[in-house]
Amino acid sequence: MGISFRFRPIPFVATVLLVALGVSLGQWQDRRALEKTTLQQKLTARGAEAPLALGAALLPAAPLEYRNVRVTGEFVAGWPVYLNNRPQDGRAGFYLVMPLRIVGTDTHVLVARGWLPRNTAEATRLPPYATPAGTVTVDGIVKASVGRVMQLGTPEPVKPGAIVQNIDPAEFAKASGLKLQPFFIEQAGPAPAADGLVRSWPAPSLGVEKHQGYAFQWYALAAMALLFFVITGFRRGTDQSKQSN
Repeated sequence: MGISFRFRPIPFVATVLLVALGVSLGQWQDRRALEKTTLQQKLTARGAEAPLALGAALLPAAPLEYRNVRVTGEFVAGWPVYLNNRPQDGRAGFYLVMPLRIVGTDTHVLVARGWLPRNTAEATRLPPYATPAGTVTVDGIVKASVGRVMQLGTPEPVKPGAIVQNIDPAEFAKASGLKLQPFFIEQAGPAPAADGLVRSWPAPSLGVEKHQGYAFQWYALAAMALLFFVITGFRRGTDQSKQSN
């Protein structure tokens, strides 16, 4: 009695498709992991650079993202905007975003100053906070976005004191008429107690391990499909050989 293999075209085609799918998706997850690894290296490198001083010139956001910057100017206290649905440590709250006019220029930059807790009894009632008067120096990190959440209902018009789900510099510039840098500054360092703000920004979630895990699963699917095809082919071929004997 010998061992024989029974070739069946339909299972073969299905196996080829599954293997191709598994390998393709596994490679895609590998590329995503590599992109995230590269981003992590960029974050590390930019974190070690000296802060870049911002001035009147408008700068593109992408090359500066995650770069340490320093800017001196005055907060435009009459134009605060509150980003809703930003929880922290299990508590609901807002991010306070406020434009800062760069000293000696008509250029502004949006500063995410910190987090404010939401009133549990009255969702739109904001807690008190302080805004420094006069010229201040802000250190922080450039962010193209301060995060986006699901838009609930009709967006609130952008105006002073608006509570919104999401905001971007272009939208803010159009509503306020201010000349704005096309990015945010996520203000660094602990906030003074008198300000009433919390500055504990979430670290970027890169998820390299997640992509590596997904890649392994897709490669495993491809290997299992191929193994199943081979084992069942030999099993059916051997059984057919026995019957013919």
